[in-house]
Amino acid sequence: MWSLTKFVASRLSRSRRFFSSVIPRPCIIQKRGADILHDPWINKDTGFPLTERNRLGLRGLLPPRVISFEQQYARFMESYRSLEKNTVSESDTSHVALAKWRILNRLHDRNETLYFRVLIDNIKDFAPIIYTQTVGLVCQNYSGLFRRPRGMYFSAKDKGEMMSMIYNWPAQMVDMIVLTDGSRILGLGDLGVHGIGIPIGKLDMYVAGAGLNPQRILPVMLDVGTNNLKLIEDPLYLGLRQPRLEGEEYLSTIDEFIEAVLTRWPKAIVKFEDFQMKWAFETLKRYRERFCMFNDDIQGTAGVALAGLLGTVRAQGRSLDDFPNQKIVVVGAGSAGLGVLSMAVQAGVRMTGNAETAAQKFFLLDKDGLITKERKNLDPAAVPFAKDPGLIAGLRDGGSLLEVVKKVKPDVLLGLSGVGGVFNEEVLKALRESGSNRPAIFAMSNPTMNAECTAVEAFKHAGENIVFASGSPFENVQLGNGKVGYVNQANNMYLFPGIGLGALLSGACIITNDMLQAAAECLASYMTDQDIEKGILYPSINSIRDITAKVGASVVRAAVAEEVAEGYGKVDPEELAYMSKEETVEYVRRNMWYPNYSPLVQKK
Repeated sequence: MWSLTKFVASRLSRSRRFFSSVIPRPCIIQKRGADILHDPWINKDTGFPLTERNRLGLRGLLPPRVISFEQQYARFMESYRSLEKNTVSESDTSHVALAKWRILNRLHDRNETLYFRVLIDNIKDFAPIIYTQTVGLVCQNYSGLFRRPRGMYFSAKDKGEMMSMIYNWPAQMVDMIVLTDGSRILGLGDLGVHGIGIPIGKLDMYVAGAGLNPQRILPVMLDVGTNNLKLIEDPLYLGLRQPRLEGEEYLSTIDEFIEAVLTRWPKAIVKFEDFQMKWAFETLKRYRERFCMFNDDIQGTAGVALAGLLGTVRAQGRSLDDFPNQKIVVVGAGSAGLGVLSMAVQAGVRMTGNAETAAQKFFLLDKDGLITKERKNLDPAAVPFAKDPGLIAGLRDGGSLLEVVKKVKPDVLLGLSGVGGVFNEEVLKALRESGSNRPAIFAMSNPTMNAECTAVEAFKHAGENIVFASGSPFENVQLGNGKVGYVNQANNMYLFPGIGLGALLSGACIITNDMLQAAAECLASYMTDQDIEKGILYPSINSIRDITAKVGASVVRAAVAEEVAEGYGKVDPEELAYMSKEETVEYVRRNMWYPNYSPLVQKK
């Protein structure tokens, strides 16, 4: 039990942290003159006040007029809107998307503070440029777009050197690392070293959505080769020109990198992104009990999907306790599809207490059709979800999607197949006859060309009274008579910032299933009953920081409950445990970084 003295000290400490987050703290630097202007972390462009220009050796290196932060912001937005206006008639949408990415990237290279202010204030417009969908184009064209390095690159040629290499990163502290090996970028396949665009874009969204400090994040590319012959033969390709490492040679490379990271930053959170399925599951199993890490494709996608599935139950006019009775057909047995199934079954187990019955309502299909226990050479990760052949009369191993929909009559059709158009007209019309009072369609594959169906196709063929969610951004569908078919973007962006920030601020030593479940359930409960009745399962991305604060707080509280929280900064686990739900949300909000110019002080 806390003493009164400790309670008062805690409140005073909390008050001091609040005021220090409101007033920009000085930034101690060792650079001077032109070196400052070339460092995007501290550069203010024409925003340096005269006093700083004098003491930092900048006088004469900048035009004489001082431009305020707000004026710089307005000037950039004017140039961006001008680009939008001039490209509005262009038919090549990919060209326009890359042009928008370039103007934002140039700002990022020059002035990170202004870049993140622009991104935060215009998150709905800029998120599709920084991340999905444009990030796929960026990765495909990375060698040609490359201008300056961002993040770190570790390769198979660096074996034995990674421990020393990690100290080349200039930041003394790193809170979050996003790591990819480029083996399965979105639905585009093996893009090798070009995959670095994914960690860069994802961490930008962590800063914008979760308020991580951009000076304490690190995107990493682990280049173990590529099996993409087109890249190997490309004279501009910047990665290793060799086949991918496999087996123990591959795992030992990952092990060495992880050891190097945890030696320098033992509390850093490492997020694995876009690994091919076999390595996604293997690395998650290998590391999840050893340090604070998670896999976005398996766990992040699963959390967002689970939040949508729970919301669907509400949209169908049923209580959440009825979730285990939903019949759900999952198309795609890769890391994302199996991750969704695992988390959904865990949620069912928590509600029913019975692991066997919780899995009975899920039906899994891969490229060869329905997966049953008759399937030979089945991936071990898919075995728990293989169906008994006689469970439903007429269903056999390898049964087509159309056959399964007609026989099962599902409440939800969930696609993570990476196969564009697999939810065709016949399948959607069969779902319409399922008998569910409001069937749901989740076409979650990215990029847009790989989506299982479009929103227009879904509402046209499956009926107006459906719930539709996609992994790609689609416009709401006008149904006539003033009705609107709402399109939910089932984007990890709603969940992963809160998971990462909650894990960080709790000082979690590992990320547990209960922490992920808490995040998904918090997101599912965020929407009002009125929104759910309209078919809106996910909030507007404009609310991303409010969502993150609440999701992050739920993760903190789950970490405390499971006794994996070790505290953060001057806040120890006891203080975290003492906080009410509202105080935990406020604690998370206070620790979000927001972009403002800090006074620069040169270290003598």
